[in-house]
Amino acid sequence: MSVMSVQNFVAVPHEVVRWSIDTGTSYEDFRARYEAAVPGLDLDRLGRLRAERASWDAVLAAAADNAPHGFMRFWSTDVGETMRLAGNPGSCATYLMGNHTIAERMYRHDPAVMLYAPLRTTIHQDAHGVTRFSIDQPSTRFAGFGNEDIAAVGRELDRKVVDLLRVLEVPVPPALGSY
Repeated sequence: MSVMSVQNFVAVPHEVVRWSIDTGTSYEDFRARYEAAVPGLDLDRLGRLRAERASWDAVLAAAADNAPHGFMRFWSTDVGETMRLAGNPGSCATYLMGNHTIAERMYRHDPAVMLYAPLRTTIHQDAHGVTRFSIDQPSTRFAGFGNEDIAAVGRELDRKVVDLLRVLEVPVPPALGSY
Protein backbone atom coordinates (compact mmCIF):
# COMPACT_ATOMS: atom_id res chain seq x y z
CA MET A 1 0.00 0.00 0.00
CA SER A 2 1.44 3.38 -0.94
CA VAL A 3 0.99 6.48 1.17
CA MET A 4 0.41 9.80 -0.55
CA SER A 5 1.37 13.02 1.12
CA VAL A 6 -1.29 15.65 1.61
CA GLN A 7 1.39 18.15 0.67
CA ASN A 8 2.97 17.12 -2.60
CA PHE A 9 5.17 20.21 -2.74
CA VAL A 10 6.67 22.36 -0.02
CA ALA A 11 8.56 25.58 -0.75
CA VAL A 12 10.55 27.10 2.10
CA PRO A 13 12.15 30.45 1.37
CA HIS A 14 14.92 31.28 3.82
CA GLU A 15 17.78 33.73 4.07
CA VAL A 16 21.36 32.46 4.10
CA VAL A 17 24.45 34.42 5.10
CA ARG A 18 27.54 33.62 3.04
CA TRP A 19 30.89 34.58 4.52
CA SER A 20 33.93 35.21 2.32
CA ILE A 21 36.90 35.82 4.58
CA ASP A 22 40.35 37.11 3.63
CA THR A 23 42.76 34.47 4.94
CA GLY A 24 45.70 36.88 4.93
CA THR A 25 47.98 34.32 3.33
CA SER A 26 48.70 32.56 0.06
CA TYR A 27 46.31 30.08 -1.50
CA GLU A 28 48.81 27.23 -1.18
CA ASP A 29 49.60 27.99 2.47
CA PHE A 30 45.99 28.31 3.55
CA ARG A 31 44.89 25.22 1.64
CA ALA A 32 47.63 23.14 3.27
CA ARG A 33 46.75 24.42 6.76
CA TYR A 34 43.02 23.86 6.18
CA GLU A 35 43.55 20.29 4.97
CA ALA A 36 45.76 19.57 7.99
CA ALA A 37 43.16 21.00 10.40
CA VAL A 38 40.24 19.29 8.64
CA PRO A 39 41.51 15.77 7.88
CA GLY A 40 39.86 13.44 5.42
CA LEU A 41 37.21 11.03 6.68
CA ASP A 42 38.90 7.78 7.74
CA LEU A 43 36.90 5.45 5.50
CA ASP A 44 38.89 2.38 6.56
CA ARG A 45 38.06 2.91 10.22
CA LEU A 46 34.43 3.68 9.40
CA GLY A 47 34.27 0.46 7.37
CA ARG A 48 35.69 -1.55 10.26
CA LEU A 49 33.13 -0.02 12.63
CA ARG A 50 30.32 -1.01 10.25
CA ALA A 51 31.69 -4.54 9.85
CA GLU A 52 32.00 -4.90 13.63
CA ARG A 53 28.50 -3.48 14.14
CA ALA A 54 30.15 -1.13 16.60
CA SER A 55 28.18 0.82 19.16
CA TRP A 56 27.29 4.44 18.53
CA ASP A 57 29.70 5.36 21.36
CA ALA A 58 32.51 3.73 19.35
CA VAL A 59 31.46 5.74 16.28
CA LEU A 60 31.45 8.95 18.36
CA ALA A 61 34.95 8.17 19.67
CA ALA A 62 36.24 7.44 16.17
CA ALA A 63 34.79 10.70 14.86
CA ALA A 64 36.39 12.65 17.71
CA ASP A 65 39.77 11.07 16.85
CA ASN A 66 39.28 11.79 13.13
CA ALA A 67 38.17 15.40 13.62
CA PRO A 68 40.49 17.15 16.10
CA HIS A 69 38.78 20.50 15.44
CA GLY A 70 35.27 19.12 15.02
CA PHE A 71 35.27 18.66 11.25
CA MET A 72 36.54 16.21 8.66
CA ARG A 73 36.63 16.36 4.86
CA PHE A 74 34.15 14.11 3.09
CA TRP A 75 35.06 15.27 -0.43
CA SER A 76 37.15 17.85 -2.26
CA THR A 77 38.07 18.88 -5.76
CA ASP A 78 40.43 21.37 -7.37
CA VAL A 79 37.94 23.45 -9.34
CA GLY A 80 40.57 25.98 -10.40
CA GLU A 81 42.52 23.31 -12.23
CA THR A 82 39.43 22.36 -14.21
CA MET A 83 38.42 25.96 -14.95
CA ARG A 84 41.91 26.77 -16.22
CA LEU A 85 41.07 24.44 -19.13
CA ALA A 86 38.66 27.19 -20.24
CA GLY A 87 41.32 29.87 -19.76
CA ASN A 88 40.10 31.13 -16.38
CA PRO A 89 42.81 32.33 -14.00
CA GLY A 90 43.04 31.81 -10.28
CA SER A 91 42.84 28.94 -7.87
CA CYS A 92 39.83 27.39 -6.22
CA ALA A 93 39.24 24.22 -4.22
CA THR A 94 35.86 23.20 -2.90
CA TYR A 95 35.14 20.87 0.00
CA LEU A 96 32.39 19.09 1.86
CA MET A 97 33.35 19.51 5.52
CA GLY A 98 31.40 18.12 8.43
CA ASN A 99 30.97 15.50 11.07
CA HIS A 100 28.49 12.67 10.63
CA THR A 101 27.95 12.39 14.38
CA ILE A 102 26.81 16.01 14.51
CA ALA A 103 24.70 15.64 11.38
CA GLU A 104 22.93 12.67 12.98
CA ARG A 105 21.57 14.98 15.69
CA MET A 106 19.69 16.88 12.97
CA TYR A 107 18.96 13.93 10.68
CA ARG A 108 16.85 12.24 13.37
CA HIS A 109 14.44 15.20 13.14
CA ASP A 110 14.45 15.64 9.35
CA PRO A 111 16.63 13.69 6.89
CA ALA A 112 16.34 16.63 4.46
CA VAL A 113 19.08 18.38 6.48
CA MET A 114 21.51 16.36 4.39
CA LEU A 115 20.90 18.93 1.67
CA TYR A 116 23.29 21.14 3.68
CA ALA A 117 25.31 18.62 5.68
CA PRO A 118 28.20 18.29 5.23
CA LEU A 119 28.92 22.00 4.91
CA ARG A 120 30.20 23.24 1.56
CA THR A 121 33.31 25.43 1.70
CA THR A 122 35.74 26.94 -0.78
CA ILE A 123 39.25 28.25 -0.68
CA HIS A 124 39.71 30.54 -3.65
CA GLN A 125 41.45 33.58 -5.03
CA ASP A 126 39.17 36.51 -5.73
CA ALA A 127 39.48 38.90 -8.70
CA HIS A 128 42.26 40.77 -6.87
CA GLY A 129 44.27 37.63 -6.05
CA VAL A 130 43.23 37.64 -2.37
CA THR A 131 42.89 34.15 -0.91
CA ARG A 132 39.47 33.72 0.66
CA PHE A 133 37.70 31.06 2.67
CA SER A 134 33.97 31.00 1.94
CA ILE A 135 31.16 29.22 3.74
CA ASP A 136 27.43 29.64 4.21
CA GLN A 137 26.80 30.28 7.91
CA PRO A 138 25.44 26.96 9.21
CA SER A 139 22.81 28.47 11.51
CA THR A 140 21.26 30.34 8.58
CA ARG A 141 21.13 27.15 6.52
CA PHE A 142 19.58 24.98 9.21
CA ALA A 143 17.15 27.58 10.58
CA GLY A 144 15.07 27.05 7.43
CA PHE A 145 13.87 23.67 8.69
CA GLY A 146 11.62 25.27 11.30
CA ASN A 147 12.77 22.90 14.04
CA GLU A 148 14.48 24.30 17.15
CA ASP A 149 16.52 21.11 17.69
CA ILE A 150 17.96 21.43 14.18
CA ALA A 151 18.46 25.19 14.58
CA ALA A 152 20.38 24.63 17.83
CA VAL A 153 22.81 22.30 16.08
CA GLY A 154 23.20 24.95 13.35
CA ARG A 155 24.24 27.48 16.01
CA GLU A 156 26.66 24.92 17.46
CA LEU A 157 28.17 24.52 14.00
CA ASP A 158 28.62 28.31 13.81
CA ARG A 159 30.71 28.09 16.99
CA LYS A 160 32.72 25.20 15.57
CA VAL A 161 33.42 27.18 12.38
CA VAL A 162 34.56 30.14 14.52
CA ASP A 163 36.85 27.82 16.49
CA LEU A 164 38.27 26.40 13.25
CA LEU A 165 38.92 29.90 11.89
CA ARG A 166 40.81 30.73 15.09
CA VAL A 167 42.89 27.54 14.78
CA LEU A 168 43.68 28.59 11.20
CA GLU A 169 44.57 32.10 12.44
CA VAL A 170 41.98 33.72 10.21
CA PRO A 171 40.07 36.83 11.36
CA VAL A 172 36.60 35.96 12.59
CA PRO A 173 33.87 38.33 11.38
CA PRO A 174 32.30 39.89 14.51
CA ALA A 175 28.76 38.91 13.47
CA LEU A 176 29.82 35.27 13.05
CA GLY A 177 31.82 35.20 16.27
CA SER A 178 29.18 36.75 18.50
CA TYR A 179 27.96 33.56 20.10
